Amino acid sequence: MKISDMLPSSYLKQSDFTEAGLIVTITGIEHKNVARPDEPEEMKYILNFAEFDKGMVLNSTNINACAKACGSEDTDDWTGKEVIVYVDPNVGFAGKQTGGLRIKRYAQPTAPTAPARRQPVMDNAPPF
Repeated sequence: MKISDMLPSSYLKQSDFTEAGLIVTITGIEHKNVARPDEPEEMKYILNFAEFDKGMVLNSTNINACAKACGSEDTDDWTGKEVIVYVDPNVGFAGKQTGGLRIKRYAQPTAPTAPARRQPVMDNAPPF
């Protein structure tokens, strides 16, 4: 069993992606309290994707990266756009290199090394 399976999260995390990344489709953005029940309110923007049940908590770097990747600073224009979410091992937190999720533009591949496309999550899908 992977440690990441033992530590469930309400939001996407590094173990959901690879350095190559996954192509995902934006379904919307919401403003939500991400604090634990015993902590003070902490409002963050959450980016949702068709391919995942969980959203991605956005920081200022990823908000700006998503705007660039989608070609618009208006979040209403992001819905339906495809982007690549990937793990950047060089992201730092609290003075340490921890790695983190990043967003970049998706362009049609010209080489056979394109990132994988994750299949959308199907609510109420029949069992396999």
